[in-house]
Amino acid sequence: MADGTLKVGTITTSSGSGNINIGSGVTVNVNRPAFAAYLADASQSVSTSTDTKVNMTTEDYDTDNAYDPTTSKFTIPSGAAGKYRFTIGVRTANTHTIRNTVMIYKNGSMIAVGENRVTAGSGTTFTSKNFSVDLDCAVGDYFEPYVNMEYNAGIKGSTSGSKQTYWSAHKIGA
Repeated sequence: MADGTLKVGTITTSSGSGNINIGSGVTVNVNRPAFAAYLADASQSVSTSTDTKVNMTTEDYDTDNAYDPTTSKFTIPSGAAGKYRFTIGVRTANTHTIRNTVMIYKNGSMIAVGENRVTAGSGTTFTSKNFSVDLDCAVGDYFEPYVNMEYNAGIKGSTSGSKQTYWSAHKIGA
């Protein structure tokens, strides 16, 4: 049988339902490469009104060893260019007035940003900024998590098994 490309609209089992056996030696790489990491420390200090890299040094998973937890940097590996979905979430420490900007940097420059602005009179006020963004990525592109806080209270990390500051990415297409 000659090598070629099989193009079909629908694949079903002979019975019309159930699992399809692809055979041995076949690898299905859905949504790969992918990683998820988080700020494992209870908190991280942030310089006021300065873009500060978030230290997401603990991995939940890293399918292709493309995430470097020592630098909190995700690099698109060889053969893996395409569209990726990035998700990031940052929780601030207690403050009553805050401007919290959460950013994803690509190759050293901001490419995606989300922002919270809160003014509360008193009490306990913790804010979180979470967003997802789809980005075109080339081999060698690298991505890093950043935050900028106008009224600095720092950011919350992990406490009692709860991940409060985290990020992840996975390939969603070519």
